[in-house]
Amino acid sequence: MRELVYYIAVSIDGHIAAPDGAFDRFLMEGDHAPQLTEEFTDAIPGVLLDAMGVRAPLTRFDTVIMGWDTYTLDPSNPNPYPHLRQIVASSREREVHEGIEVTSDPVARVRELKAEDGAGIYLCGGGGLAGTLIEEIDRLVLKRNPLAFGDGIPLFGHAPYRPVRFDPVGVRVFGSGVVVEEYVRAPEEAA
Repeated sequence: MRELVYYIAVSIDGHIAAPDGAFDRFLMEGDHAPQLTEEFTDAIPGVLLDAMGVRAPLTRFDTVIMGWDTYTLDPSNPNPYPHLRQIVASSREREVHEGIEVTSDPVARVRELKAEDGAGIYLCGGGGLAGTLIEEIDRLVLKRNPLAFGDGIPLFGHAPYRPVRFDPVGVRVFGSGVVVEEYVRAPEEAA
C-alpha cells in the first residue's frame, strides 16, 4: 500500500508558515540542503528543478496533494509539480491548470490513492489539509528549523483534538541547526 507522507519545514514552535503564508524564513541553505534535495527531489517544485538542471527521479513520490492556499502560493506558477500527479483539495469548485485534479473530499481521495499501485503520496501542505488528513498520514518528515515564529500556520492547522500516535524512526541533526525528525504511524493507529 502507498504511503501518505507529510514532508514539511516547521519552526521549533510548530508553525509551517507565517500568518500570511510566507515561509521564506526557513533555512534554504546549509549542510542539510544538499542531502534533503537528493533524498526528496520528487518534492521540489518543477520551476526549481528546471533552475537546478535536475530531473525528478519519481522514486519516492509520484503524486502530490495540497490545499488551495498552498496551490496558489505562487500565482505565476499554476502548475507547481508538473512531474507529479497533482491533486488540489478545495471545498468549492476551482479553476486549475489543465491536468490538475480538484477534490472536495481529500480523505476519500487519499484512501483511493493508497489503494492504487505507485510510489508515495506527498502531502505538501497546508496545515489545514494536514489536520484533515492526520488519520491518513503514514509518515511525517519534519524539517525542524531553529526558529520560533510565535504565530503562524500550525503544522496541523486548527484540527480538533484527537491524538494520533506516531513513532520516531530517525533524527538527523545538521550543523545548520536544522533537525530532520522522521516518524511513522504507530501500528495500533494504522488503519
